[in-house]
Amino acid sequence: MKVPYFISSIKPNCNKRNNDIPLWESLRDLTWVQWAQFFSGWLAWTCDALDFFCVSLTITDLEAQFNRSAYDITTAITVTLLFRSLGAFIFGIISDRFGRKWPLAVNLVLCSIFQLCSGFVQTFHQFLAVRSLFGIAMGGIWGLAAAMALENLPVELRGLGSGVIQLSYSLGCIIAAVISLTLIPETSTGWKSLFWCASGISLFAATITALLPDSVVFLRVKAIEKELGTTTVKKTKIFLRQTKIMLGRHWLLCIYSIMLMTGFNFLSHGSQDLYPTYLQSTKNLSAHDAIIATIIGHCGAVVGGSLSGLISQYIGRRLTIVISVFLIGAFIPLWILPSRLGALAAGFFCMQLGVGGAWGVIPIHLAEMSPPAFRATFPGVSYQVGNMVSSASAQLVTVGGDHFKTFIEVNGRKVVVPDYPTVLGIFIGVVSTFVLFMTIVGHENHSAHFEKAKLAFEEGGGNDEFETATSQEKTLKSRGDREHEPT
Repeated sequence: MKVPYFISSIKPNCNKRNNDIPLWESLRDLTWVQWAQFFSGWLAWTCDALDFFCVSLTITDLEAQFNRSAYDITTAITVTLLFRSLGAFIFGIISDRFGRKWPLAVNLVLCSIFQLCSGFVQTFHQFLAVRSLFGIAMGGIWGLAAAMALENLPVELRGLGSGVIQLSYSLGCIIAAVISLTLIPETSTGWKSLFWCASGISLFAATITALLPDSVVFLRVKAIEKELGTTTVKKTKIFLRQTKIMLGRHWLLCIYSIMLMTGFNFLSHGSQDLYPTYLQSTKNLSAHDAIIATIIGHCGAVVGGSLSGLISQYIGRRLTIVISVFLIGAFIPLWILPSRLGALAAGFFCMQLGVGGAWGVIPIHLAEMSPPAFRATFPGVSYQVGNMVSSASAQLVTVGGDHFKTFIEVNGRKVVVPDYPTVLGIFIGVVSTFVLFMTIVGHENHSAHFEKAKLAFEEGGGNDEFETATSQEKTLKSRGDREHEPT
């Protein structure tokens, strides 16, 4: 019986090429600028997560502040996720047209401003409005940060780099949890201090980005176009034309990427956003213990993301995702059945080991699948539209908790509480199955040299050809040859 192609192709041809450089040699050969640019993208995505999880970690405080239910407070998470796709489109287009550095720096400054404003609002509706604006600013970070970090690395390091850049999301949550444990109890401003501290860190990340040079790919092409005398208006017209060409050729890939990212975002937000609340309301843990378990769990995502990124360089992107998803399914019982802190933390660690492992491949997987001239816009919009579709994850779980009840014993008497374990177990099981299916029926472009492709404001940028020299370089070369011809 012949195995279907979409299954047999799940492990791509990853044979070692003649010009491949060993991992340790590639790391040794990195320049300080490449290290700094990767750090800039890594730090930006860390800030993104830190800013986002400020709401998740303070839901009970926000309930008291605004006299609202947990369902109402999670609306703030939903509106942030809804508006992120708009930010991904705006800042992605600007980045693919003008470069990575300044769009990313401005993006981080806006995140800092809106995060600061979140602590000064007086009403719940004001809070929702600020979080909506924050969602637009936040939406641009992922695509720009991943592009800045990965396109300046040699192809041999991009799998590892993808895992490291993506795991910084979990690191951002860990930092937010540590600040919540140490700063909030010691300050009179309470939950607001977490938002303000996150604002300062985002501003620091913006400063680091502003001090660095732009991506070497953009610097090279801009220098060539300046010598050719290409005007800004002409480049913008070319960019718009190439964008139209790209959308006409890759609309089906756009739909697939959005569906894939929808599943992935349901997977991460469904397993993370309401977890502290679930531990407190259903497992009767203290807020302190819930945050400790959250920190331990996200350490699992850090480990899983870094390992999967490295492994994917050798066994392929999709096969790595498939293995990670099977890990998620295997650890669902350990994640929802125990009642003690130690076992629950271990279950969350193992669950996030799989979730982080699957996500660790995504930055490079999307970048390699993308039309190469649009590797900030395409991954960013796919990711954030998926976020938008899955934006109600936390609210879906809370609604399920309202309909499914269980009993716990508190001080010797039984208390009715939401049955979040059952709801979460079913939810993650269904989502994992969907992610597995979408991954298997998809494709990958393993180890693509996308840095050799034309940029979006070059003629032919909407095509998929990778070229070692751009059309402008060829024009300059032929011009130079003619100038040196004997008369």
